[in-house]
Amino acid sequence: MSLHGPQDGPLATTLRSARPRPGSRALRRASVMLAASTAVLVLATACTGGPAEPPTSGSPSGTASGTPAPSPTGSSAGDTVTVEHAQGTTEVPAGPEKVFVFDLGVLDSLNALGIQPDGVPDAPYPEELQPVADGAEVRVGSLTEPDLDVIAKEEPDLIIISAATAEAYPELSGIAPTIDLSVDPSAPMESFTQNATALGEVFGREMQVQAALSGIETKIEDARATLKDAGNTNGLVVMTGSGEITAFGPESRFGLIHDVLGVPSATPVMAEGTDGAPASPEFIADADPDNLFVIDEDAALGRQGATAEDVLDDDLVSGTKAARNGKVIYLDPADWYLVGYGLDNLHRVVNEVVNHVATASPTGLGRDVSGT
Repeated sequence: MSLHGPQDGPLATTLRSARPRPGSRALRRASVMLAASTAVLVLATACTGGPAEPPTSGSPSGTASGTPAPSPTGSSAGDTVTVEHAQGTTEVPAGPEKVFVFDLGVLDSLNALGIQPDGVPDAPYPEELQPVADGAEVRVGSLTEPDLDVIAKEEPDLIIISAATAEAYPELSGIAPTIDLSVDPSAPMESFTQNATALGEVFGREMQVQAALSGIETKIEDARATLKDAGNTNGLVVMTGSGEITAFGPESRFGLIHDVLGVPSATPVMAEGTDGAPASPEFIADADPDNLFVIDEDAALGRQGATAEDVLDDDLVSGTKAARNGKVIYLDPADWYLVGYGLDNLHRVVNEVVNHVATASPTGLGRDVSGT
């Protein structure tokens, strides 16, 4: 793992919905004391002319100017962080040097914090994350199937997974400390905030994370106000894939539109779990949404097949208020399907919804990608 970018952003408060994390204050005090003692030791070594230790594998040797790069808080041997996650509580090394990441939302957050993981899965990376993928030294399997042999051979210090890789947790946690940073659809911002806060503590980026979360909170508050001012608008979220249509409601995989941004659901979606319910053009016509949000699964995964436009090219869909008013909104498939909740990506997806819903669109049934 390499570190780049500023060590910390300006001090800011976390989201009001964040749950407190036991022991984090004590950890920060301990980290500060440890950093101070390390500085004294380095100074003493310099004064006595002692040789400097070479950088460890996976850590930066210095900045572009040749000066030593800063180390993350709490990175000294023996220092650990207690992380509460979707599958329990795990002690992980502070400032881990070799990190494998299976979740693209976490990868987006680490990129925002200036952290380059050493191992990532084979995946169709969006443009924003392709440089991060290219910078990783190891491919550790796919998004859903970790390569256990490769991972065991590489001996990582930390493995980060999410829902897509959750079933492999017992095997992965037997190889190295593993944390499951899945986002809970029933409380998405609360769990995302807890996950981001954990990343800040593990990598010594607490203040930078707090500043980023504060910015996201402001973004969401502004978005909710703008969407409310847009008038009496509801929405329906559908995903197309392999020629099929799936509908999503609140507390689902794509519930951010309803649960976080406050767009009312045009109709109840009777789904088991968070992966949506089978739908059809008739279902969409009966719902008659003001805004029809569309995610193309095949496009996100780079699969050949009928496009979302082809699947929804139906007279019943064309007769809805959304189609008549140019509010069939084709969301960025990678940002929504692959990445989701990330410190950078949340800004993109929130902007996309606001720009489409609150702005008059001259287009009808067809791709509208003006949201930036």
